[in-house]
This record gives sequence, C-alpha cells and structure tokens, in this order.
Amino acid sequence: MPGTEADGEWFPLKRLQAERTGMTDTFVVVGGDAAGMSAASKAKRDDPELEVVVFEKGEWVSYGACGLPYYVKGEIQSLEDLVSVTPEEFREERDIDLLTGHEVIGIDPDEKTVTAESENGTVEQSYDSLLLATGAAATEPPVDGTDLEGVYTLGSMSDGKELREYVARAREEETFQQPDRGIACQYLEDCTGPVAVVGGGYVGIEMAEALAANGFEVHLFQRGERLLPTFGEATSEAVADHLREQDVRLYLGSEVEGLEGDDAVEAVVAADERIGVEMALLGTGVRPRTELAEEAGIELGETGAIATDPYRETSVDDVYAAGDCAEAIYTVTGEPAYVPLALTANRHGRAVGQTVAGQPTTGGAIAGTAAIKAFDVEAARAGILDHEEAREAGFDPVSETIDANSRAGYYPEDGTVTVTLTADRDTGRVLGASLVSEYGEGAVHRSHAIVAALHEGAAVEDLENYDLAYAPPFNTTWDPILVAAKVLSGRLR
Repeated sequence: MPGTEADGEWFPLKRLQAERTGMTDTFVVVGGDAAGMSAASKAKRDDPELEVVVFEKGEWVSYGACGLPYYVKGEIQSLEDLVSVTPEEFREERDIDLLTGHEVIGIDPDEKTVTAESENGTVEQSYDSLLLATGAAATEPPVDGTDLEGVYTLGSMSDGKELREYVARAREEETFQQPDRGIACQYLEDCTGPVAVVGGGYVGIEMAEALAANGFEVHLFQRGERLLPTFGEATSEAVADHLREQDVRLYLGSEVEGLEGDDAVEAVVAADERIGVEMALLGTGVRPRTELAEEAGIELGETGAIATDPYRETSVDDVYAAGDCAEAIYTVTGEPAYVPLALTANRHGRAVGQTVAGQPTTGGAIAGTAAIKAFDVEAARAGILDHEEAREAGFDPVSETIDANSRAGYYPEDGTVTVTLTADRDTGRVLGASLVSEYGEGAVHRSHAIVAALHEGAAVEDLENYDLAYAPPFNTTWDPILVAAKVLSGRLR
C-alpha cells in the first residue's frame, strides 16, 4: 500500500499530497449496517458537498443485530425497535443516496466503478473513494441436513423475523400476527420444543436463553469441551453450571454429525446419540464476506478477512474496508486480528468517513473486548487468556483466578465476582482477563478497567494501583479487579 511515515505512524502518501476538502467527489459504500452507515453519515456531516451513495442488498440498514436474540425471546417486541436510523431518515435528513435492494456484484478498481443489481435491473456507479462494509455471514457446520426446513441461523434481521414467525406460526397459525406489526411472543409461551442449538458461543448461549425462557426444551451442542472458550475456564464453567440450572441440556465435546429429517428437521445426530428436535438453530460462528474484494484483486490477511493499513485502506488505492469483513490491529500483540464486533465496526466506519472527508483518522486498535448475558449470569473478557495463544505471541503467561465480593460485606444483597487475570511473567504486562458474576453484580462494567490497562500496556503492578471508584452499593474498598491484580502481582514478585 503506497505510503510514508508521518509523526511515527503510517500515513497514506496521497493524504500528504493535497488538501482533501472538496477533493473527493463521490464516496460509495457497499453495505448498509454499522460500518457502512457510520462512514456514510460521518463523511456527509464533515463534507456536506460530498456525494455519498450506499448500496445495501437487503431492506434493513443501521440495525442492532446483537438484539435479535432478545427479539426472539420477547423482550423486544418489534424489529423496528432495533433500527437506529431508518432508510427514509438517511435519505431525507442526512442527504445520503441510500439504495436498498441493490446487491453489488462487481468492482472495477481500474475504472473506479461498482456494478449493482436490483429487481429493476443493473446500475453502474463511479466512485472516488469506496468502502467495503460487507460484514460477515453465519457459518454452517459441514454436515448433512442444514438445508432442511426448520434449520436457522441468526445473522440478519430477516433471519430473526423468519425464526420468530416460524416458531409462532407452528403453534397458532390461524391467529398469528406478524412480529414486527404487533405481538407474537405470546405464542412462544405455548412452545415446549424440543429444539437444538448448535454452538456454544455468543449466539448459541443467547438463543438458548431466548428459547428456554419461553418454555422450550433446549439441547445445546458444543464441539469443544467448554462454552465460550475464549473467556477462560472459570467463566466458562460458571456459565455452563448456570445453564444447567436453567434446564438447558448441554452436550459438551459433542460435535454434531448431521441433522436428520424428510423435509423438516426431526433429529440431531451427535456422538452416537440421536436427539429428536422440532427446530435447530446454528450458532457456529461467522466468516468475513470477502468475495467482492477477492474478485477485485484486493488482498486478504492471514485471518482470511480483508487486510488494511491503519487508516482502513486496502491494497487497492482509494478502496477501504471496515467492520466484520476486515482485519483490525490487536492492541496486545500489535498484529492483525479478526474479531467481528459491533463497536469496532461503528468506530472504524466512522474513521473512514472522516478520512475520505479530509481528516485522516485510524479508528484505533482492538482489545478483543466482549460481554454476554446468560439468564442470571453476566460475563466479560478482553485480551489474551489462553496460554498457548500467549506463548505463540511471544509471552510467558501466568494467570490467577480469584473470587471477591461485588459490594461491601455489610451491604444487603452483595454478590461475588470471579476474575481471571493473565499477565506476562517477564514484564508483568497485563495480557487479558475474564470476569463472571450474577447479572447486575458488575462483571461487565469492571472489565473496562482491563481494557484501559491493555490499551496503555500497563503492568499488573500499575493495575493494582488504579484509583477505582468505591462506595458500598457498588463494590468493596478493594474492587475485585484490584484484588486480582494484588494476588497476581504477588506471584510475579
């Protein structure tokens, strides 16, 4: 990628060659969700004269896909509640040329054009700057039966709507109402399953809660021995124990070998067992959508996602990539990583918008920060916890796990937070942490201190001396993060 060093950072050469304001005439965005619409909005806001065109193959834009399990559960009653900004608002209030129902089928970097198809035909659009925000697609296990009726993934608004409609219609077909036009979750209360959830990550666990909370008999299959494997052993075990308390039937170390049925799914086959089910939800992860980039000759990174420089520019001039289709720099290792999460997409999309409008912006590194709710348990993680992964990155990892009160011992209804903290033995540098507690006891919010430590490269001794807030309703004098740091620091001395 053409560039030079400026102030110690990689800086695209062409950004130094001319004043950018007014220089870019047309900014084209492929993909209308978090990264794409953040970029489009920021670019238009910073340079109102810039023509901004967005192609989105679906009907939904700027929506919170992370809320779909709670829509299926019934805590969110309407799909529209998940939409941050409507297509009409983008067009009429933000002056963005948003073309929904248009799938981009090709990019010509030499001519600087994109070609899109819709039900009305094919259109060709020229660009001066182009952002690929094509997102990620749900993966499916390589087994027979994934195409049966009643087998679903949950990667889009359409998926969520279809899943909720299918479940409700199966129970109350004549009086069913469209979920996004009124109620429907009342019918879920009549559903008893059994159903299968394949995958013990974010989507799998959240959907297990959504279905079990509505009376389904839930069978959750996880290929590995632990749920949430990147969260560390203590957190994984705590979540698994709680799911069992909620009558979710766990099959750990149980790889699904196939889904069986004539036209609709009737059973899951795993580890020599055949479990009868009426529906199966596949939550086995996502992969970056890179087909357009590859066909245009844009380089992919070692992770399989689109490679970019710190300003999100790809190997092709004036073509950027951000969000779930692209790599980002991992703050712990300084190397590219693929961690597709919502904040990264929003942040990097916004940075691209600012860059093409004339103010080069990187959007920053990532710390692998994530959180999850499982019934009455919350958990969070950041950085590197796995010792093998840490050693591969050149560290000598050491970890400690502690239990500490979430509030002052004399305060009513205090709980426990379990913290696993990992550091490098030689330097004392904090590498990562995982936290788990009862819902509302603060595991997730406490993880923010870990994220700060990772971004500044702090040592455990530094973390031990963080001046965290204290009041009896919120924590003890020594917050659980500080307790973990004290214990691990003592081991490293």
